[in-house]
Amino acid sequence: MTTMRDVAALAGVSAKTVSRVFNGEPNVLPETRQAVEQAMAELNYVPNGLATTFRAGRSSVIGVALPDISDPFFAAIARSIDDVARQNKMSTLVASLTETNQNEQSIIESLLGFQLSGLVICPAGKNHQWLEKWKKQVPIVFVDRMPDGVNFDAFIEDDEHNGYLATKHLIKKGHRRIAYLGDRLELITEALRVEGWKRALREIGEDPEPDLLVSADSTVEQTTTAIDRLMSLPNPPTAIFSGNPRCTMALAHVDSFGSFALVSLGDFPLSEALKPTISVIDQNPSELGRLAAERIIYRLDKENPPASVRTVLDVKLIERESCSI
Repeated sequence: MTTMRDVAALAGVSAKTVSRVFNGEPNVLPETRQAVEQAMAELNYVPNGLATTFRAGRSSVIGVALPDISDPFFAAIARSIDDVARQNKMSTLVASLTETNQNEQSIIESLLGFQLSGLVICPAGKNHQWLEKWKKQVPIVFVDRMPDGVNFDAFIEDDEHNGYLATKHLIKKGHRRIAYLGDRLELITEALRVEGWKRALREIGEDPEPDLLVSADSTVEQTTTAIDRLMSLPNPPTAIFSGNPRCTMALAHVDSFGSFALVSLGDFPLSEALKPTISVIDQNPSELGRLAAERIIYRLDKENPPASVRTVLDVKLIERESCSI
């Protein structure tokens, strides 16, 4: 494959000059531009997207590291980042992490090895101090989950409040026996939602019973088992707060779906097509992705990087049929 260095050698200029010509920058002598364009044509030069320089010699690529891009929440974040990247004549390079934190550091460092213009991370692991060495080299922004042990820009939500808001709404609908359905209760985001669920119940004098807190791996089989266990209790719940859209989508396949009130954290494409339609706490993942990508662009335009900031986004409850059962 012809490289920018090949074009530069044929035209008798530097690779940086070739980059300026290719990107249409004005500060190039007409005769130099002509020589470079002729060399490009002769060599049939097509730039490698990962090698195309952007600003200080970086690739024009924003890296994106998310736990599960098949999840509607994370997919919406990735799409939004890509939209902002394309608006700025950049590309995205997406990698899937795992919620079990296996190989997270090696995956992220592999991305950073591409000399990215920036990186957006939603981590699964704890202790991100190893990223400190990259802080002065590339803008890094966290979404949905805060970094641990290091200070980076972050766009998050108040997950404790999300759990409280959903449970409080079900209480206002007349429910007191409210269960929590999650999948990975050890994750900090889900643990905070559980705390919000507990706080809302304690405010009305209800003890958050351990039997009402269940987890499944978002498969129909395990979700069915978890719901059957809830409904077989001597005093079963009349309402459920589902801690994420993966759980809710699995829940829709359970035979007893529709027999209890339900609020889900996170909207998803089929939420208005199901019967009953699903009430949700709308997290607006597209906004999370947009803000994270725009923060990277903002930092790239600054000679003196500003201090890192944490931004907590508001959420809204969208009431549909499922919370009125």
